[in-house]
Amino acid sequence: MMTGQIHSIESFGTVDGPGIRMVVFTKGCPMRCQYCHNPDTWSSGGGTSMTVSEILGQYEASRPFYRGGGITVTGGEPLLQMEFVTELFEEARRRDIHTCLDTSGVTFRDADTAYLEQLDRLLASTCLVMLDLKQIDDEKHRLLTGRPNRNILHFAEYLDQKQIPMWIRHVVVPGITDNEKDLYHLGRFIGTLKYVKALDVLPYHDMGKVKYKNLGMIYPLEDVPPMSKEGAVAAKKIILHGIKDVRTGAPDLFCS
Repeated sequence: MMTGQIHSIESFGTVDGPGIRMVVFTKGCPMRCQYCHNPDTWSSGGGTSMTVSEILGQYEASRPFYRGGGITVTGGEPLLQMEFVTELFEEARRRDIHTCLDTSGVTFRDADTAYLEQLDRLLASTCLVMLDLKQIDDEKHRLLTGRPNRNILHFAEYLDQKQIPMWIRHVVVPGITDNEKDLYHLGRFIGTLKYVKALDVLPYHDMGKVKYKNLGMIYPLEDVPPMSKEGAVAAKKIILHGIKDVRTGAPDLFCS
């Protein structure tokens, strides 16, 4: 049986999909998001090798507590271990366990037939995708994450074509992802997607500072203050405005 490289498992997650969930954190991520609070998951090495049976055994031992919930696989970037996650989700669905994939979509390659075949197999046993859209502007996205966003946006469109339910998440960072024009255009993009079931706009926090210090790493946003809840609410209103405008055929506010 295939094994996955697992960083850790959270037994009772409440913010990573519907209900109370087992959250599996995989190892390995090609992104270097400046506000990442799990830099210890970046490397694909280390962690614990676990089989599907071992993970589901942990789930089954506490199954009564997961009523209305299920299993979420996050990271790191779980699509770096796509074959393992596929095997885990297929067995979970055979046991009637709700499955959620929490991903950045950064690995998406729409010209790679073999990749798409494997992805389609995974999506066939995926109940929900939680997709992080970090910054709609490509240049700013590269500065924030070290990667372009074009394939990530294509991934969102691909999920929509496949009719996969999505929860979109966006972290609002002062001076980095809170620009009104960017938020509005993010909304206009999200508004083109038919299968978005929820939108979470989250205020940036700096609770990861301690972890960086313990790992001997420099925290990239040392001088950036946390975003207030009120700021996140205001950002969500702008995104929702963009969604409404594109769906009603209203002109782009920022195009003259």
